[in-house]
Amino acid sequence: MKKKLKAMVMASFLGDSLAMPAHWIYDTEEIDQRFGRVDELRAPPESSYHHAKKSGEFTHYGDQTMVLLESLAAESGFLLDKFAEAWKRLFAGYPGYFDHATKTTLQNFAAGKPPAESGSASTDLAGASRIAPLIYAYYGAPAQLIVNCRSQTAMTHNSPAVVDSSEWFAKVVVQILAGKAPLAAFSESRQEHPGNTAPFTHWIAEAIENIDKEPRLVIGKFGRSCAAEGAFRSVVYLAAKYQANLQEGLIENVMAGGDSAARGLLLGMILGAHNGMPALPEKWLAGLKGAAHIGNLLATIDGAETAG
Repeated sequence: MKKKLKAMVMASFLGDSLAMPAHWIYDTEEIDQRFGRVDELRAPPESSYHHAKKSGEFTHYGDQTMVLLESLAAESGFLLDKFAEAWKRLFAGYPGYFDHATKTTLQNFAAGKPPAESGSASTDLAGASRIAPLIYAYYGAPAQLIVNCRSQTAMTHNSPAVVDSSEWFAKVVVQILAGKAPLAAFSESRQEHPGNTAPFTHWIAEAIENIDKEPRLVIGKFGRSCAAEGAFRSVVYLAAKYQANLQEGLIENVMAGGDSAARGLLLGMILGAHNGMPALPEKWLAGLKGAAHIGNLLATIDGAETAG
């Protein structure tokens, strides 16, 4: 199980890093012309939102996920106040991009709001995309896992759809780690929660109904933007379509354009949990700048569990 959990975390970071150079390019023809097929980790161009980054590094989404992982290791568990402190330190002099949710959350902190009340009203799915480290640390405590996923998400993205999405993805990944294929886990989640107030039942059905269609067509229809409504469906669609092919799934996610980094964090998490470490391309892992650091942090979390 630990190997699949590690693959889940590593693949989540890979999904973000692979997407970085073409992140937020919505014109797929432009991606083709400027990058060709994005099948390796690359440095972003000068015109990128992430131009200060190097090949194998992360977008601001991935950096926040790293801060969460570091906080879990340092505190031997999730403490919202400690995560908030580390999150604020990340953005003190940060050379990368500040999105609207980050700016609003920082303003709320500056106004004296505590972490439980600091979240923006952003509907961007990115707030739910950081959860792989929490699943690693709390896989054996599902009730606490859900509480923590919702808490970390709401700290920056306090939209019901985004907070509920973090819970749904956590529950589904736990099932996948236990042996269910993504498509089966998605389908069963519809049956188990038919009365969910969130529109997940409808979103999941739409994603699965389009599984035989081409990624650019489907994601273009769902919407390439950051908003949860389209991004949620796109992640489910890609994870179901490429459940046995992590590498192809992450590549097609990038080639489809838009907010590919937020989708990539969640897609990599799902496909890594299902396929394990052998599915992660060795060249990608070798080029991932934080790979050794991630491994050490996971080992620290394991040590804290053993000591506890």
